[in-house]
Amino acid sequence: MLITFPQVPPYYRATDLAVAFQAKVDNQPIECAISVEALEDHFGAASARQDDVLDAFSTNRAEIEAVARELLHADPGTAPLIRSGLLRFKRAQD
Repeated sequence: MLITFPQVPPYYRATDLAVAFQAKVDNQPIECAISVEALEDHFGAASARQDDVLDAFSTNRAEIEAVARELLHADPGTAPLIRSGLLRFKRAQD
């Protein structure tokens, strides 16, 4: 399975307070997302404001994409949403 992350700009998804970003799994587009809460709790977003969460995403993009890659490997057909609790669990295991 080939997973790539095109350098398409992420966008703020106000409907569910998340930042969405694109992945490709075997060249098929999949929309991934990370919650605003996760960006605040784990990646230093100063607030839930759009500019703050997009800045936090951009600064930590490689780490966020690595987590998304793990989730896509575990369940390739599902668009992952990275939540704060998942990151807390993963970091406790490290």
